[in-house]
Amino acid sequence: MASSVGNTFETPESGSPQVPDGSARRGRVRGRRAAIMAVPAVAITAGLAIMTAEGALGVQFAISGMPFTVTATELNGTGFEQFGGLDNMADNSPNAGDTGGQVLVMTSAIKNATLTKLCQSVDLGGTNLLIKAGQGTKKVEATDLTTDSTELSGDASFNNIEIGNDASTLTKAGVKGPLGVFSQQADTVYIANLRQTNYATTAGVFKLPGLKMSFSSSGC
Repeated sequence: MASSVGNTFETPESGSPQVPDGSARRGRVRGRRAAIMAVPAVAITAGLAIMTAEGALGVQFAISGMPFTVTATELNGTGFEQFGGLDNMADNSPNAGDTGGQVLVMTSAIKNATLTKLCQSVDLGGTNLLIKAGQGTKKVEATDLTTDSTELSGDASFNNIEIGNDASTLTKAGVKGPLGVFSQQADTVYIANLRQTNYATTAGVFKLPGLKMSFSSSGC
């Protein structure tokens, strides 16, 4: 059942999405048709049911299939949306394993965002490619930011959140999700101690003050 909340919605601790019992609708993977699982806002809102429906890719390029970690001490955003999706790897990718080259993700879209002390790392096997920015007084800035994640945690609050929207009707971030997919949106989002496992990120503009790239024995 769709629900909406005015004013402020807060989740002080991260939680796990709850899967409905056997009576819930289940998607079936047949060839290139795939069921899409929708996830709660920023994967933090506990107790929201996971829904399934046919849909489209979260991003419009073939992902490498190598996950990367992103952390920030704070994320502030205006215009927030989230819905479930599937990302596809390139044909015959060595990272496909037994997944069929598909990764189930939660797509989060933010119209305008700032991040404090951004860190991104990719495990290359024995070493990590480490990227840091916004470590000083200037924050990382992004417009039309989308992330496709499999895990996300932090302390979050939302203003004027709407839960249970059809993803094809979203308006807050200017991104339309697949028809029939459970989603949610809010006027603003704030996350402290953000930590994500991502497979893809896109942005219209991404400003990285104090950018530093290096190799490290440890990740973010």
